[in-house]
Amino acid sequence: MEDSAAESLGATRHRLDPAGGCPHALNARLMTRGAVTPVLMPDDVPGAVVLGHDALKEFLAHPDVAKDARHFTALAEERIPQGWPLRTFATVPGMTTADGDDHRRLRSLVSRAFTARRVEQLRPRVEELVDGLLDSMEQTAAADGVVELRRHFALPLPMSVICELFGVDVEFRDRLHHLSSQIVATDTTAEEAVAANQEMVAVLARVAAARTREPGDDLTSALLAARAEDGDRLSPEELIGTLMLFVVAGHETTLNLVTNAVRALCGHREQLDLVRAGAATWSDVVEETLRWDSPVSYFPFRYPTRDLVVDGTVIPRGTPVLAGYSGAGRDPGVHGADAAQFKVTRSAKGRHLSLGHGPHYCLGAPLARLEATVALERLFTRFPSLDLAVPDDELHASSGFVGNSVLRLPVRPGPSALTGKVCRVE
Repeated sequence: MEDSAAESLGATRHRLDPAGGCPHALNARLMTRGAVTPVLMPDDVPGAVVLGHDALKEFLAHPDVAKDARHFTALAEERIPQGWPLRTFATVPGMTTADGDDHRRLRSLVSRAFTARRVEQLRPRVEELVDGLLDSMEQTAAADGVVELRRHFALPLPMSVICELFGVDVEFRDRLHHLSSQIVATDTTAEEAVAANQEMVAVLARVAAARTREPGDDLTSALLAARAEDGDRLSPEELIGTLMLFVVAGHETTLNLVTNAVRALCGHREQLDLVRAGAATWSDVVEETLRWDSPVSYFPFRYPTRDLVVDGTVIPRGTPVLAGYSGAGRDPGVHGADAAQFKVTRSAKGRHLSLGHGPHYCLGAPLARLEATVALERLFTRFPSLDLAVPDDELHASSGFVGNSVLRLPVRPGPSALTGKVCRVE
């Protein structure tokens, strides 16, 4: 990555809108400046986004790029306010902010639960949950024919699965989703950001306390047992940080993935027809959605541990860098001149970075793929004429520039293939 002719990030920075919005038009503009773009984040904190596929792939796996916030120069120099909306991403103790041996230690504690084989054993439970949610959708749609798909389908599926895996009681789940949404947003006030983080820690401490009193066959109980056996393996702060990571990432990303896939298929009926004709699989739909409309747009943070040249641009040591997954997914240099088109026959698996790359590759990738594949296949099998209930251009993007989806997705399920009932009042 060395280049004597490399250019500096420069002083001209794009100011990221804290409210977010659809990232694709912005990415196209930024990519005209190169694969690496200097940006201003909330509170005028300077950083960079790596958008190009090849540049991002190399950057994510580079040995001189760290996740530990001690390498975040502005944070180390106490120039980042306590209420900065992205501060939790940098400072939460756990595998997402650890490097080297610490990262391997933390990852090893839960990695066996997320292997492809172990995840496949969850398929019957995922199918059971999906079928129950589809029953509820049919009942909800009986009123006026419309269902808000995020609320009634795309959210409760991954939230139920990840909470069952970690032994999170039902009483905590709605609040955890609300707090997760605030933590991943980038347009919160300082007071809201601090309060959300503090309450999330408090709620997860109650979860840990419940599993301490009543251990079960879940990952939180297993983590507590590991800490009891060897107190140096997992600190109390790391336990809460690990729970926060899996509760937040374990449902927010899959929620966006399912939502984005349904929206894409409704807007590209010819692609849905290809799946039904056997020209593509539901797994192909999931991979193309991950590429074309990544559930995460700009993910915080990584830090060069020295001045680093990336695609001809110098990123100074200690710069907070966002991984531009939504930009990399539509990079025409890798995905072709039609990269901006949704094509389920593209065979995108292994050719996108939306689940990460390198040592921090998404541990929950097999679970996300399983949940989304089962959800989409059964949804469109049950409701073959399902379509959007409002024009696509009336859908509003979710808050913040980290996640990438819409706030709500109202749909008309139409007749149920299972019952033959039309999901509306006659």
